[in-house]
Amino acid sequence: MDDEKALWKKCAEFHGHECGGLTIGYKAALYAKELLDLDFSEDEQVVCISENDACGVDAIQVILGCSVGKGNLLFHICGKQAFSFYDRGSGRAVRLVLKEKPREMTKAESFAYYQACEPREMFDVKETFLALPQKAEIFGSARCGCCGEMTGEKWLREADGKKLCPDCLARLSGK
Repeated sequence: MDDEKALWKKCAEFHGHECGGLTIGYKAALYAKELLDLDFSEDEQVVCISENDACGVDAIQVILGCSVGKGNLLFHICGKQAFSFYDRGSGRAVRLVLKEKPREMTKAESFAYYQACEPREMFDVKETFLALPQKAEIFGSARCGCCGEMTGEKWLREADGKKLCPDCLARLSGK
């Protein structure tokens, strides 16, 4: 229990405050660890696809080591408190979807409610439907033929005989 308190404190420090949203991600990460026998991901072993960009994602970063920079934290934004977790080593995956809470709660009551819940009480466990993404790729960079800024080669597009970044391409096409 002391380990979980220390981990919660670390999540709150990273996030900047304690809140119900952080608690949701905290409990989701702990539940995913339990269900898939996960550890902190030093590289891309553990992958999370979050269906929101809310507070809980910060706890997932702290507990499971998923991050945008490593390419193992991705977003499929659709406004749901749902998280798909993948273990590349075992091939196992799980999607955790937050259950509806009792209505008419204040912010403080909601926080206390989530803090008191066990993860299995909070989430429906479902099969994932989003494909496990490939490992992160490293791309070379090249200079945009319009603005001159270095841009990942994957994003450059040919227009008017020049390789253009997405911003310059949009300006030229009037979009």
